Amino acid sequence: MLDLKIIREQPDLVKDVIKKRNLKLDLDEFLKIDTKKRELIVKLDNLRETRNKVSKQIPQLSADEKPAKIVEMRALWDDLKVLEEEYRKIEKTWQDLYYQIPNLLDSTAAIWNDDEDNIVEEKFLEPTKFDFTPKPHYEIGEAKWWIDTEKWSKVSGARFWYLKGDIVSLQFALINYAMSKLISKWFNPILPPVLVREKAMYGTWFLPAGEDGSYRVNPDDDDLYLVWTSEVPVTSYHADETLDLEKWAKQYVAYSSCFRKEAWSAWKDMRWILRGHQFDKIEMVVFCKPEESQAMHNKMIAIEEEIWQGLWIPYQKLNVCSGDLWNPAMKKYDLEAWMPWQDKYREVTSCSNVWEYQSRRLNIKYKDENWKKQYVHTLNWTIIAMSRCMIAIIENYQTREGDVIIPEVLRPFIGKDKI
Repeated sequence: MLDLKIIREQPDLVKDVIKKRNLKLDLDEFLKIDTKKRELIVKLDNLRETRNKVSKQIPQLSADEKPAKIVEMRALWDDLKVLEEEYRKIEKTWQDLYYQIPNLLDSTAAIWNDDEDNIVEEKFLEPTKFDFTPKPHYEIGEAKWWIDTEKWSKVSGARFWYLKGDIVSLQFALINYAMSKLISKWFNPILPPVLVREKAMYGTWFLPAGEDGSYRVNPDDDDLYLVWTSEVPVTSYHADETLDLEKWAKQYVAYSSCFRKEAWSAWKDMRWILRGHQFDKIEMVVFCKPEESQAMHNKMIAIEEEIWQGLWIPYQKLNVCSGDLWNPAMKKYDLEAWMPWQDKYREVTSCSNVWEYQSRRLNIKYKDENWKKQYVHTLNWTIIAMSRCMIAIIENYQTREGDVIIPEVLRPFIGKDKI
């Protein structure tokens, strides 16, 4: 969440950010409620102080004086209950609005309306060309019995899938390739839980914003949520902690299954393994000092490109525009891989710098050079979304015969040149 001091002292700056992000949010309404809330806090503090003073006076009064003071105390209690109820209501409204206020924008973020305006900063390789008509990944996968298109709907319904045979080996080769690369660059591997409490979802912004797309489990018992991304449990790992960042940033690489309802994309890409309710990802999460976060963002995107260039798949790198940024991100880069059958680029990775937006919610700090506690900056990066990466490999490396050539960097992990 954004620093309240910035919102209160620089409202025009925040309004400009809201406009550039193409959000419908009335900051003046929030500021009005914020003022009312602060006024109520002063009134409550004064009443509580008076109550405490009168409570101490009553035992010292004479029998004749006590009744009047007791009546005064009861009136104070009644007034206090009314104000406390008013405060509870306004606090709920205040929080609902506060959590909607987006982060500031990085000075180098692209400023446009929506995803059609994202800026292509560079490209790697030309789109793959064939001397035959390329097939979609699902036709190749079904012919090879890699993707089961019948039993997934019987067992789980739409937007789930069974992967079998060589495509499973391909996924594990990708995991080993990416993880070994990142571990060699001093990223600490972590396998997080995929069920988390509400605080973790709120702390990383996926609640309340992503409530419609989240799976809530046993609300009357455990009341847990299935994560959208391992960013949620890994960022929350250090909640309410003061980190030692004196020598270096904390760098994690996580592998997990992820879950989304995808309610907004009904009937899109139904035969693809592009967009499902359950999918697997490798995610990086970094905690660093504020002065290091921009350089860290550049480092992360450079590693991302190194990994995808190793796969030798055509892609374009996008500076995601303000109107397409989710609230926490000050700046985000996406890589879009070339999908031959669609004859277009599709998003396969994203790398975001969210500054202190999440660390404020989760209360994650470090001590600066003066030993004063400050909020850390957090960054997150989906380096490989497994199903999308495998689509890119299958379609770009397909042969006329319907086989798939294995990228050279994956061959040591899969033990085959072709599947």
